[in-house]
Amino acid sequence: MEAAIEVRRFDTPDDAIDMKEAGGISIVKMGDGTTGMRAVFEPGWTWEKDEKPLLGSPPTCPMRHTGYCITGNLVVRMVETNNETRITPGDFFEIPPGHDGYVDGSERVELILFAPPEDGH
Repeated sequence: MEAAIEVRRFDTPDDAIDMKEAGGISIVKMGDGTTGMRAVFEPGWTWEKDEKPLLGSPPTCPMRHTGYCITGNLVVRMVETNNETRITPGDFFEIPPGHDGYVDGSERVELILFAPPEDGH
């Protein structure tokens, strides 16, 4: 039996995180459990203000993110060391847990994020 090709779309997500005027995250799950996310953060978005409350207010973001930046400037800070990294269009990135972040500038940030099946979101 031939394996089937699976196609999913972010405009018909399985789940979504609505951050109102600050943006949102559309989440699709593939048959094998792999997760894809399209995150849009508007100018002025901060993890602390716009996403932390939706996650139950952990001290830092508890997730690992692997992804690609399409537009905008996102500054991600590792909270323990206060080390900041700027993520810009064209960057493929890996962010460990224990961070927060904010949109820098007047352009919206758009990211595509990937998570393997064993990584619960």
